[in-house]
This record gives sequence, structure tokens and C-alpha cells, in this order.
Amino acid sequence: MNHRQIAMKLQGQIHQFSGIFYPHFSKPHTKFIEQMIYGIQAGRDVKLSSIGRSLGEDILLKKTEERLSRHLAVKELGQKVNEVVVEHGARKVHQDTLIIIDPTDIRKHYAKRMPYLARVRDGSTGEIVNGYYSCTAVACEPGRRRIIPLHQRLWSATAPDFKSENAQLLQVVDTLKRATKGRGIYVWDRGADRGKLIKPLLNRQLRFIIRLVGSRHLVFRGRNRKAADLAEGCPMSYAETIVKEVKGEEKSYHIEYGFRRVKLPGREEQLYLVVIKGFGEKPMMLLTNVSVKKTREKLWFIVSSYLSRWLVEETIRFIKQSYHLEDVRVLDYERLKNLVALVLAAAYFSAVWLGESLKLTVLATRVAKVAKRFFGVADFHYYALADGIAMLLSRLGMWTQKSPARKRPLDTPQRVLFAFP
Repeated sequence: MNHRQIAMKLQGQIHQFSGIFYPHFSKPHTKFIEQMIYGIQAGRDVKLSSIGRSLGEDILLKKTEERLSRHLAVKELGQKVNEVVVEHGARKVHQDTLIIIDPTDIRKHYAKRMPYLARVRDGSTGEIVNGYYSCTAVACEPGRRRIIPLHQRLWSATAPDFKSENAQLLQVVDTLKRATKGRGIYVWDRGADRGKLIKPLLNRQLRFIIRLVGSRHLVFRGRNRKAADLAEGCPMSYAETIVKEVKGEEKSYHIEYGFRRVKLPGREEQLYLVVIKGFGEKPMMLLTNVSVKKTREKLWFIVSSYLSRWLVEETIRFIKQSYHLEDVRVLDYERLKNLVALVLAAAYFSAVWLGESLKLTVLATRVAKVAKRFFGVADFHYYALADGIAMLLSRLGMWTQKSPARKRPLDTPQRVLFAFP
């Protein structure tokens, strides 16, 4: 099978994937979503000019851009796209599947005319720059690299409808909860160590693992104590040696871990403070309401579940970097929010849809092999897959019209293609 034939099959799969949106959108809007996913994949870019070129329509590029821009302005289109994607992905979320929440930023260092530009903290450099806040949610199984992109949204702290960051994050949680029917364990970094998030999670009866900063007070044996003080005196029951990849090199850590039963002041729920020593001078502290027993297996589940966040850090960056999300240039707030959700749909297609389709075993393997890099195919499969998709679709030359895609029945049996270790 030559590259053009593979590309035609790939376009056919994008068409089939767009079928999950068909029951929720009009025919023109479904066609628009399909073209956007195709253009984002083919050009690995979110600029409308790049997407328009990838479509290769037999009209002026300016006319293509104007049509895409007009559809992109549809109110709450992005919210509906998010809901459809998470509904589809939620079928793969089981009781102990990890749902990793990653609040992040989209930096626009030199932008001046973009709507509601806010001051955000650059997570890479620590600088305060122009940009927007966003949140990405992905699901994965403990200790695995294979991800399921579930949700992605953008907001600005200067927009008229903005209430608070906590409100935005809880809207993400509520969307995920509805789709998954409360399944999964929510994993957060230190930014979630705040009462306005922890208490709502408890009120919603959701399970979570949150890394603490150390200043939080917890109730231990009837007394209020600082988490950092409890961690220092916590008995370390078990030890492990783990390997973490840092800048392409493997680094070994010998860690010890233990736990204490605690509660939040003024709350009755049983919580657990899991303490890990060996990653630095200060202990790592995790607060969870997932039941912990004094066995290696139960305690290691909590430790490994949080460490799984490290495994998917690169996959979260994949969503932002593979499609140059920070190069977004639309000059309308609604369009910005909708475009971020469409990038989620494109990421879901390459990360999940190709991997689950029974008919794509050979196709997905060939796509990964087609991705050419100066130093060979990267170890990280998602980047290689994105490169291969872009190369194949660029060989196709243009998007071709197909009849409206129909939603795939939910009970269609699927086969997992990639089970990344």
C-alpha cells in the first residue's frame, strides 16, 4: 500500500471520527468540525491560514479562511465539542482509572490585540507574561503512558464572564463527573491544595489524590497539625527503587513511603496523608480519600498513581506542542475557546481513535514508521504519530467531500492497538 492510499484511508477515518459529532451538530457544523480536525492534523497548526491551505479547496484561500472563521464564532461550539469527546472517552474510564487535571497557560508574549489578554505565569520560566489560562484533563491507567484526552478549555481572568479559577476548574470536574458517572480518581498537583477545591471534591463524593504544599493543617489524633510536621514524623513502612526519565536520561531514586490517617478540620471524612521521602530534601505529601491500608500493595497504589502524572507530563505537552496551540491568532474570545476544544478533538483522534479501531492495525503502524526525523522516530509515540499523519495528509494534497458521517454505535467491539508501557 503506497502513501497516498494510506492517506486516503486516514482521511476516511477522520470522516468516520467526525460521525460522533453528527447527532449533536447540524450538517454544516459537522462538516466544519471534520475540516478543522483534518486541517489541524495535516498542518500541525491552528492558524486558519494553515488549515485553509491544508484543505486545498478550489477557491481563494481568503474565502476558505472567512468561512472557517465564521463557523468558529458559533457560540458554545467548543463546549459541545468537549462534551462529545468526553462522552466518547468516558467509556474507557473505569473505577480506578486516573483522571489527571493539569491547569496550565497559553503564552502570548507579543500579542497586543487579542481579546481579554491576561497576565499569566509562564510555567516554564516563571515569568509573568500575556496569555490565557487553560486546563487539560487526560485519563490513564496507573503506571501506563497511554492517554485518553478528555477535556480542554481556555479562559481569561479579564473576561466579563470570569468568576474565579476555582469555578473554572470545578466546571471541568462537573463535566467529567457527568460523563464518567463519578468513576475515576482525580489526580492534582500542588496547585489544588486549597480548601475551595478539596471541599467541593468531597461534597461531590469524588475520589482524589492531591499533592500538598505543606502548610495545610490536618487533624491527627484529635489535634490540628501542619502537614509538613506530620510528614517529618511519619513512619516509613516500605521502600522502592524507581527510575525517572529526566531530559532524556534515566535517573534512579530510592524512596521510602508511609502514611497517617487524618481529617480536614471541621470535616468528618476519613483522609490519608501519604508521605514519600527520597525525591528531595523535603518529603512529598499526598492527601487522598482513597482507602489506604497498611499493606505494600494498597499504599504503593497511591504512590504509583501520583507518579503516573510524571509519565503523562509529556503527553500533556504533546497536545499543546504538536499543533502549535500557543501560535493561535484569532481575534475573538469565542473563537479562541472553540479552537482550543477543536485541538482537543484532533488530539483525541490521533491518541485514541486510531489506536482503538479494529481496521487500523496496519495503518497506524505505517503512519508511525512514515514519521521521519533527523535522529529516527522519537521514542514518544504520539509525536511520531502526529508527524506521520501530517506527512501523509500533506501528500494527499486536499480534503475531499464525503457524505455526512454517522455516529458509530456505542456497542461496536474495538481492539486496542497500542498499549504503551
